[in-house]
Amino acid sequence: MPNISLTLNYIKYFANVNSRHSLSKFLGMERLMNTVHVNRNYQRKNFSSKVKTLDMAGVFPPITTPFKSNEEISFNDLKDNLEKWKPFPFRGFVIQGSTGEVAYLSEEERVEVVRFARQYITKDKILMAGSGCESTKSTIDMTKKMAEAGADAVLVITPAYFRGRMSENALITHYTKVADESPVPVVLYNATPNTALDLPPEVVIKMASHPNVIGVKDSVGDIAKLSLLVHKTSEQDFQVLAGSAGFLLPALTMGCVGGVLALADALGGPTCELFELYCNGNMTKAKKLQHRLIAPNYAVTKIYGIAGVKKAMDLLGYYGGPTRSPLLPLTNEEEEKLKLYFKDNGFL
Repeated sequence: MPNISLTLNYIKYFANVNSRHSLSKFLGMERLMNTVHVNRNYQRKNFSSKVKTLDMAGVFPPITTPFKSNEEISFNDLKDNLEKWKPFPFRGFVIQGSTGEVAYLSEEERVEVVRFARQYITKDKILMAGSGCESTKSTIDMTKKMAEAGADAVLVITPAYFRGRMSENALITHYTKVADESPVPVVLYNATPNTALDLPPEVVIKMASHPNVIGVKDSVGDIAKLSLLVHKTSEQDFQVLAGSAGFLLPALTMGCVGGVLALADALGGPTCELFELYCNGNMTKAKKLQHRLIAPNYAVTKIYGIAGVKKAMDLLGYYGGPTRSPLLPLTNEEEEKLKLYFKDNGFL
């Protein structure tokens, strides 16, 4: 088993920052988890905006793109997966995010997958489509195409190819232009493990005041930063989403409204259950379930990546299938190790 003590520490403690509730000193996560409660009917503030905003409270699986053995998209398997996910109380689906291997799809494929999936996602579920590109112009064009294809909101990753010049001003200018032109609400996306660029809190806080920017997904797992974002945007119509199941519970406790969780592709039931346990104030069961999810989540995110997510889906009755080159499938040895992460925690 890898060293996952850092993630475990997130379950026990959070850093010394002002939280949404104006906490100004260290408080044990144990104490906070036993006292905090949440309003199940999360209500967003009303304000005048360009578009109607969305309540994003809940779990979003960032779904994989299924490929055939020849690496062409398998739309039949995409349909089957969406049908199998229907029983779970997901808030919606993220399509063409990092887990969807978006970097390896053509522009036409990205739009086609969203258009196809929209047919099988009911209107009560949010379809959030990844529309980020390296240039502002391309991102605006892709955002409009995703909206036309049926997206309810877009997830816009930070441009990072010229990361050395991506100053706060450059990022604010980029996101402002995209949000000004987008026909649907915009969610900022901080994916430092993939971009090697950490979206500064100052940029997020500034963009929270834009009427067409409704939230941020942060995949880093820095609970102090998530807490700061919640606190500093609490007067705005803005929502913070955790970007991984490994720290979902502490993120919820700090005021995040939900999460975009790759593990939910394979473990939709347990991830939704964790959210519901928190919302119902059952912190004892929630903590136990969170602990069980940490190792499988670590396996499919930090160790084996998208190939691990897809293999976990195969093991649990979905179609994962192959990755697209140059990503390689798991070796037989890696597959056996992956199984143990799930078996040891009662999921296989």
